[in-house]
Parts: sequence; C-alpha cells; structure tokens
Amino acid sequence: MTDASAPASLNTEEAVKSYYGKTLKTSSDLKTTACTSQPGKLPKYVRDALSLVHEEVTSRYYGCGPVFPTALQEASVLDLGSGSGQDCYILSKLVGPKGKVVGLDMTDEQLEVANKYIDYHTKLFNFPTPNIRFVKGYMEKMEEAGLESNQFDIIVSNCVINLSKDKRAVLSEALRVLKVGGELYFSDVYADQDLPPSIREHEELWCECVVGALYWKDLYKLAKEIGFSTPRLVTAGIFDIEDKSYKEFLGDAKFVSVTYRLFKLPDTSLEDATVTYNGGIEGFEEEFNFDHGIVFKKDEECNVKAGLASILTHSRYQKYFTIIPGEKKGPGKCSKLEKDPFEYCAERGNKKGCC
Repeated sequence: MTDASAPASLNTEEAVKSYYGKTLKTSSDLKTTACTSQPGKLPKYVRDALSLVHEEVTSRYYGCGPVFPTALQEASVLDLGSGSGQDCYILSKLVGPKGKVVGLDMTDEQLEVANKYIDYHTKLFNFPTPNIRFVKGYMEKMEEAGLESNQFDIIVSNCVINLSKDKRAVLSEALRVLKVGGELYFSDVYADQDLPPSIREHEELWCECVVGALYWKDLYKLAKEIGFSTPRLVTAGIFDIEDKSYKEFLGDAKFVSVTYRLFKLPDTSLEDATVTYNGGIEGFEEEFNFDHGIVFKKDEECNVKAGLASILTHSRYQKYFTIIPGEKKGPGKCSKLEKDPFEYCAERGNKKGCC
C-alpha cells in the first residue's frame, strides 16, 4: 500500500538505493541542503561522541537534524535508514555497554561502510563486546528483517522516512517493534502543502529528501490512525532550495526539517497530574527541555495534562519524575500539540537546521 506522498510511476526504492549506494560518494555530493545538519548545535556530550566516529563513516553521513533524545543510558535503540552508521555509533557510545543499537538499511554500499568499523568503535569506547549491529532490510517490512515486536525502547530516524512511498507502513512497523512506553524520535522533511503528483515524480529531488515530504498536518493524522501519541515538535528549521531550476519546478512550496517525538502508550488513560522533575538526566541536570514549549525545572512542582502524564508515567522518563494524580496549585506545563512548524520557525527567526 502506498500513501498520499507516493509518486505514481517512480520506482523510489531502486532510485534511492542507486543514489545513496553509487551516485553519492560523500555528503558534499548532495545537491540541496535538505539532508545536512548543524553538528555545532548538538549538546556537548553528543559532540564529544561524534568526534570519536571514524572519518569514513562521517564522510558518508546524510541527515537533517539531531536524533539523540535524552536519557539513553542502557536503552535499546533502532535506527531506521542507518546508512554509513554515524548516528548508530554515536548512540552506541551514549547507551553504554549495557545498551544495544541496531541499524537498519537497505543499501549494500552503506552497510559495508557501517559494518567495517564495529570492532574499531568497540575498542575505542572501551566496551567488552560490541553493543551494535547492522541489519539489511526495509523499514516498511521490519519483520522480514528479523525485528521482533515490543523490542526497542527508542527508534530514531534521520531524514529517511520521507524517502519511503509507504509512510503508513513505516510508522505501523515502528509502533509494532517498540515496547509500550517506547518512543519514535525522528527528524524529517515536511512541506507546507500537499505536493502535486507531478512534482513527486522528480527522481533526483525525491532522493534529495525534498519531494517525498509529507504535508506536515498529515503526520498528525497518520499518528492518530496508527495508534501513536500526538506528535510533539521538538525543534525545526526552514531550509531554502537554492538551485534556480529546482525552485521553479517546485513553485511556491516551502519545506522545513523537523524533529518530532511520538510515544507508544497503553490504552488505559490517565488523568491530569502534578509532576516534579527530580533531575538526573545527563546534560539536563537543572532543567529538561521536553519539546518546543515545555521545560521542566528541577524540583519545581507543576501541572500537566493527561497525555503528557501518560508519557512520563509509562516511558523511560518515569524514574526522573515524581508523579501524583490530580492537579495542585502551581504552574501548568502544556504546549500546542498540533504546532505549525513553519509558524514556529517564523516566531524564532529560524533558518536551516532542526538542531
């Protein structure tokens, strides 16, 4: 089954395999800035891990934003479209020797680079055994790749889901392999409108992560239909299409790279609650930025709505909070759930980089 963002005739799977396996040799070969990020904006502990990743791995990196949520210690993480493995190796360092990281990719050339450096990074991180492996497969068909249900605490993806012509299948499979309380934390490209079918047939712009972009509101519809929590915008950045011929082809369409977080929650609903952040998350000892509108300050009692109460209760964040059902007097913590990322960027004066 395909979805609204799928081209009618373009064989996206073969096009993407060829583009990322043979056409692109390094990230400097990209024709647009859709799949480039700003590593200088990452937290220091992530930048420190990035500095340890082998140069050949980083030279073949393509991604539009950060995919390193907080509280990763000892977590099991799946990276969809892991490519040369840069994000996986950073995650490997962050989850530690008791955590595990699995990278899923369909491109032989990228997997060859990723697998080449498993022992190198295991020794560099001083881990007794590798905590990372790479699997060949398709994110629409994870079961065929041997990924079992209810297996991962976190799934990340960096500028890859837009390359699939069946985004519903990707999100459905992500929900299946996540544990209850697990999180899909991913960066991707979105459009300010539903692009015309003719535009989606452009092979190079599809492979450049542009014309496969969902209309941003469609993500909220898909998440609800599949069973995820409402997407929460973490951060976003507008990027311009600089090539004149591309701009003319795309017309008035605008694009943004966004990091969203979605959770797999149990069916049981919770009431509004009073919560206190107790600290303890690396890099966020005094205050914890949960999404674009919510910051928890250490030892500050505050009220949260039922949806957020459920996330904090059932996810890996539970151990960092004191959660009491019902509301007390105190400040409220809520953010606009269906937040327009283009509006968000305009408010902040944001340009490229969902970092």
